[in-house]
Amino acid sequence: MKEKKIRYNTTGTYETLNHLEKSTKNVWIVLHGMGYLSRFFLKHFKELPPDENYIIAPQAPSKYYLDSAYKHVGASWLTKENTILETKNVLAYLDAIWEAENIPENCKLIVLGFSQGVSIAARWAVHKKLPVHRLVLYAGGIPNELRPTDFDFLRRNKTKIEIFIGNKDEYITEKRLKEELKKIRSLFEGRAEVIIFEGGHELKKEIINSLVE
Repeated sequence: MKEKKIRYNTTGTYETLNHLEKSTKNVWIVLHGMGYLSRFFLKHFKELPPDENYIIAPQAPSKYYLDSAYKHVGASWLTKENTILETKNVLAYLDAIWEAENIPENCKLIVLGFSQGVSIAARWAVHKKLPVHRLVLYAGGIPNELRPTDFDFLRRNKTKIEIFIGNKDEYITEKRLKEELKKIRSLFEGRAEVIIFEGGHELKKEIINSLVE
C-alpha cells in the first residue's frame, strides 16, 4: 500500500459571541477540548461583560458521535494519526479566521486553550507569533516539540502567561503533573504563573470571569 497526498479547498465554520465594537476591550480566541462543539463551549463565556468582550470560538474539524444513540456530536482537533499534516491543516484554518476577523490593534488579545485545546493554542501562538496580551493554558498538556526559544516573542510582548490545573483532575496523575511543571519551568523560564484550583477537569466560569481587567 502507498499513502498519497492531495490538496483541495474546504470550508470551515466557527462561532462568535457578542459583537466587535468600539467599546470592545478584549478579544478572546478560545479553543475547546475534545468532545465539544464550539457553540456549546461559548456558554462558559456568557457572563463576561458583552460590550467589552468579543469571543471567537474556532471549531475542531474532526466530528464524531459521542454515544451509541448517534444523537450528540463532539469534535477533536488532532489524533496520533498524521499529526504533523493535520497540525498544518488546523493552523491554516486558524490563520484564515485571524485574517477574516481583522482584530483591531487597540484590543487586548486573550488566547485560551482548554484540555486538548491547550496544544492547539500553544502551537498556533508560536506559529503565528500572535500579539497576545494573555495566554491561558487550562487543564491540558503543552506539545513536546516546542522549545523555550519558541516563546521568546511572549517575553518581548510582555504577555501574561497563566496555567490552570485542577487538583482533582482525573487526567493528571502525580507523575504527569511533575512532568508538566518541569516542562512549564523550562519553556517559560519562570514567567508563567501556575494556578492550582479546587476542582476536576472542568472549565470554571469564576476563573474565566477573573481573567478580564
